[in-house]
Amino acid sequence: MTPIFHLACHITNINEAKAFYGTLLGCEQGRETETWVDFNFFGHQLSLHLGEPFQVENSGQVAEVKVPMPHFGAILPMQQWQALADRLTKAGISFEYGPTIRYQGEPGEQGTMFFRDPSGNPIELKGFESFEGVFEK
Repeated sequence: MTPIFHLACHITNINEAKAFYGTLLGCEQGRETETWVDFNFFGHQLSLHLGEPFQVENSGQVAEVKVPMPHFGAILPMQQWQALADRLTKAGISFEYGPTIRYQGEPGEQGTMFFRDPSGNPIELKGFESFEGVFEK
């Protein structure tokens, strides 16, 4: 069994979360109750519970850009990342940063995009040509 990551965070509306994570992002829905819903978030377990989302501030300095902190996300193969970036753009998602290629021609070259779910939780999705580049120096 390969270990997977589990993250639980707050949302303000389960139906909006189901439409966003399930329909728009294409994540498979798991169990749910009246107060929470699980998703297979790109191979990891994301549990969304009704409550007050965490406070976010654009304080993470990455090159010349300040990104939302805290945030969560996933690292995808570049083709999957590009297809999702195209789908989100077509759907009219408001991006805080990207979609763009960062560190072009350098170790760690990656696609990146930041956006928020309907409850305001910031998400970063990255794309790599090879997962070997994720920790490349």
